[in-house]
Amino acid sequence: MTELVHVKSDASIEEILEIIDRDAGIIIDDLLPKKLLPKIKSQLSPYLKDSHEGRDEFSGHKTRRIGALIARSTACQDMAMNDLINNLCLEFLSPFCENYQLHFTQAISIGPNETEQILHRDRGVWGGYIPRTIETQFSTVWAVDDFTKENGATRLVPGSHKWDKDREPLPEEILCAEMKAGSVLIYTGSILHGGGPNKTNKNRLGVFMHYTLGWLRQEENQYLSCPPKIAKDLDPKLRALMGYSKAGYVLGFFSSPEYGTEELELASPERLFGIKTGTFDLIDEDPEGLVKNSSNRNS
Repeated sequence: MTELVHVKSDASIEEILEIIDRDAGIIIDDLLPKKLLPKIKSQLSPYLKDSHEGRDEFSGHKTRRIGALIARSTACQDMAMNDLINNLCLEFLSPFCENYQLHFTQAISIGPNETEQILHRDRGVWGGYIPRTIETQFSTVWAVDDFTKENGATRLVPGSHKWDKDREPLPEEILCAEMKAGSVLIYTGSILHGGGPNKTNKNRLGVFMHYTLGWLRQEENQYLSCPPKIAKDLDPKLRALMGYSKAGYVLGFFSSPEYGTEELELASPERLFGIKTGTFDLIDEDPEGLVKNSSNRNS
């Protein structure tokens, strides 16, 4: 294999997932309208300008990174909610969860003279506690600039998601995700990958949106990056995707610490925004027998 597979934006979900299952990486060309690219740059530029370059080899000494993209950029909100990406994510992660969530948002600008990042698997953020039979992530990298081998295109090792964890890739097995601005790279949490070296005199900007299982802790704490005072103005579907919702029957409920807020006692996060989903009383309302069954579990 000499290059990653590219497909058009009208490719079927079945075709894309088949390639992801085999390679753990694929590029969808021209999924983002070109007219959005200047908007993305203008919205992110002030934050990138004020950010610090990395302080170690992994984060990159010539690389700037910023998060909280949902709170900072309406264009990034649209990217996070892209219909094709979310339909693919649903199909890919649904064998392992009832629902999925936005896990990580970051804009990464690789500067001139940056060196290559060490190859790694993103599932490593949870240590080695999740079996390899469970896929943890559906990750996207949106090219805001053209991604080339010369300017630091992401490097991937197709098929490495099925390798023994200690196997090292041969040089010819490492491919560059070269793509035009407006395209998106999709890869899984189990594939070896890393940022490439930038040998040009210009920065290379990409927007990273990663999704994960609804029952796993997010890498980026979305509730601090985008607190309720900002989240209240977002599309309810986007808020739910960020985690302002329950994952299943009980995961994610909260109670207000204030007095006189009975309706926010053991409530679903949607209630923060006036959406009537109903509170749940773990004694009187247990439709799935969760409380009864829990008495027989070590939990």
